Amino acid sequence: MKKQLLLIFLALGMTHAFSQETAETQKRLCATFGILQGGGSLIGADLEVLVSNRIGIQAGAGFVGFGGGLNIHLKPTIRSSFVSLAYWHQGVGDSYTQSVVGPSYVYRGKKWFTAQIGLGFAVEKGPNWPDSKTQPPVMLLYSIGAYIPW
Repeated sequence: MKKQLLLIFLALGMTHAFSQETAETQKRLCATFGILQGGGSLIGADLEVLVSNRIGIQAGAGFVGFGGGLNIHLKPTIRSSFVSLAYWHQGVGDSYTQSVVGPSYVYRGKKWFTAQIGLGFAVEKGPNWPDSKTQPPVMLLYSIGAYIPW
């Protein structure tokens, strides 16, 4: 009888753990808010949707810029870190400074924290780029913020 009860408790515990994991992996959307989010905006936001277990597409905007990216997650969940190929369009209209494309590593903590580091390759410079400066062909991309999956 004791062995049967132990087996029942183990089965219930495993079922509970599996159902929690399944609920977490079913989350397909994620909003990120922070500094240099949304295509390198001063303050911005991105929205990501998982199109498969490990592939996500994101788009974002902020003050002042926009961008998008293709993400490959390291684990089959929206909460996992990922490698991203992104486009950052910094500025709009007369404030347009530059556009860059490049790969980044995006760290996502277990709860809410996120940070990004990568390399950006110049695609175009805008009217707000200072004439006295030469646009570097490669630059550091980075951001920091918070994310909320659902």
